[in-house]
Amino acid sequence: MNTQEQERAVCAVICGSRGIRAREIAARLGLERSTVNRILYCSPLMKELCWQDPDYRWHGLVRQERPHVGLQEFAGYTGRVGEFLTLTETEWLDRLTEGCTNIGRNLNDTRGLFHSFRDCREQMLRLFADLREMLGEQIRDWEIAFELRLKRSRYVRIYADVLVITEDRVFSLEFKMKDRIEPEEVLQAAKYVPYLEIVFGPDYEIIPVLVVTAAAETFDFVPIGESDRLLPVCSGDMLFNVFDEYIGFLN
Repeated sequence: MNTQEQERAVCAVICGSRGIRAREIAARLGLERSTVNRILYCSPLMKELCWQDPDYRWHGLVRQERPHVGLQEFAGYTGRVGEFLTLTETEWLDRLTEGCTNIGRNLNDTRGLFHSFRDCREQMLRLFADLREMLGEQIRDWEIAFELRLKRSRYVRIYADVLVITEDRVFSLEFKMKDRIEPEEVLQAAKYVPYLEIVFGPDYEIIPVLVVTAAAETFDFVPIGESDRLLPVCSGDMLFNVFDEYIGFLN
């Protein structure tokens, strides 16, 4: 494993446990104790996602089980889908802005930030209306998070616009108010996957999605950079098709 892979592996072991010491982490991963200690005390990701108790056991800040207790420490808004659907726009926006302030999210509106917040909400309301027709009330038990913020290092900030968390999948939705697909925005949507894999653990499949909300009747899989991996891209009115691609309810 390279350094980044080691860092992610250590953090994933911690987040998947109920308290674990450094020597146990090293034994489980087959790493040198010195390597584990360096990651524990020097990694920005560790400082963001984990903490140590007085007995020298390490813990993850987000519980890797439903509901994901601790996720609210990293997002502007989190809750069950059923709760989200009961909120008025004003109630939801008040909670989102308060949460964004708590996590240090810049709320400068000079580039239409609040308009983009409202656009995300409208897209999600439309998605859940479609999904309720196809899957019924079970979707109310799913979780949703807006404006997830992870601090990868002093200079790198990771923002996921919306996460929809089902029983075994996390859909990471990157919204752009455009009618075209930009390659750099495909890369942006994909780059959060390794960190979300740490937060949610091996029992969850992380599915990155780019949503171009000014387009219509758009649904495609496009290459991620120069790799052979593909990422789903859709317009807001076709977002339910992405969920069907992985859940399979239309069949």
